Amino acid sequence: MRTYFKPKNKLALLYKMKILVTGGTGYIGSHTVVELFNAGHEVVVIDNFDNSYPEVLENIEKITGKKVDFTNVDIRNKQALTDFLMAQKGIDAVIHFAAFKAVGESVENPLKYYENNVGGTVNLLYAMEAAGIHQIAFSSSCTVYGEANPPVDENTPRPAAQSPYGNTKQICEEVLFDYTKASNLKVVSLRYFNPVGAHDSALIGELPIGIPNNLVPFITQTAIGKREVLTVFGNDYPTPDGTCIRDYIHVVDLAKAHVKAIEFLEMKKYTDAYSVFNLGTGQGSSVLEAIHSFEKVTGVKVNYKIGTRRAGDIAQIYANCDKATNELGWKTERDLDNCMLTSWIWEKHLAGK
Repeated sequence: MRTYFKPKNKLALLYKMKILVTGGTGYIGSHTVVELFNAGHEVVVIDNFDNSYPEVLENIEKITGKKVDFTNVDIRNKQALTDFLMAQKGIDAVIHFAAFKAVGESVENPLKYYENNVGGTVNLLYAMEAAGIHQIAFSSSCTVYGEANPPVDENTPRPAAQSPYGNTKQICEEVLFDYTKASNLKVVSLRYFNPVGAHDSALIGELPIGIPNNLVPFITQTAIGKREVLTVFGNDYPTPDGTCIRDYIHVVDLAKAHVKAIEFLEMKKYTDAYSVFNLGTGQGSSVLEAIHSFEKVTGVKVNYKIGTRRAGDIAQIYANCDKATNELGWKTERDLDNCMLTSWIWEKHLAGK
């Protein structure tokens, strides 16, 4: 039986939900687990630590003061995933993060991405069906829009993806949409832009295994001396300073949007079984602007050089997020400078400084 509670700073009475978070020890997943706890929900986490660390669980518990209900499950193992969900009681919804996410790596190793991102999502849907779970928030991506003219909204045409990673997100969205037509499943697909930043506690943040594939951890690792130089991939794009433009959204803002999305499903605010929302700031910043923001808020110079373009990258993209504001009641609260500052504090914490 669901328990009612009054969450902080809310006027409406909401359900206390039991949420399964796949990939819950990853970068976005861990921050979302924290925000789910903060909102009063019960959380169950699965992960296989392919791109995360067990210590993340301890740090979530330090932040929230709550024990994480965790099981090591690989979504590529359909039987293990089904057995796990069948043994659970009272799960109301799933937030699905478990996926590989590096554009460049997906170009080099596409089968790895299709097996995990697409195959794992199909396995999850089978397991949810067997367990009688009918609500899911899916971690999608702005890469589904390809090389579109920004700002992009949810109705922007989606051309063929320019990377296998982007294609896995397109395919998963299509799988979820099609499945809502043949089942009782209700879906929110969250197309988010470029997550950056770290929790204010500096206990969780972006911690890539090996060489970073994303800009901000490469900036911070270069600034602290882990990397000799940051390569900016191209300065000949049709943008004001020639470098790629992205919509950098703070990971805490992003995590809060997932809480809003799952409550949107539970409160039955949707009009269609499949809903999609952009999650970004609505503002684009170039790679050089991001570097200069970091230098401004930290006082640390970044050693960078200009290199050639990277396969799979597009020139620019940023979001129109009016739909998320109007229907989810969500908007970002943090700017690029805060993203860079919290990233730097997190990097220094990792270095013991």
